[in-house]
Amino acid sequence: MPLFVVIGKDLPGAHERRMAARPAHFAYIESIMDKIAIAGPLRTEEGGFAGSLLVYDVADEAEARALLAADPYIAAGIWHEPELHPFTAAAGKLIGGKTW
Repeated sequence: MPLFVVIGKDLPGAHERRMAARPAHFAYIESIMDKIAIAGPLRTEEGGFAGSLLVYDVADEAEARALLAADPYIAAGIWHEPELHPFTAAAGKLIGGKTW
């Protein structure tokens, strides 16, 4: 299935909203775990939150957009204009080497 990467950069001052929405976000992630290749927070050098990175493993872009739209972090206004891009995993330990 195609991969789609989401890069959601936190809005300034989003920390409190992030913490409040975190339980709902985690529950949502657990409910779609079969559609997530990898996901986690982006961190600042100080260890705070800078945003999130998600890689969906779904049938098409429409499904990826629907998953993103349903994320509680969207409703809570955590991310500033999250980006969604088609992604090709080409190299690395997580894919067992290289694709060429």
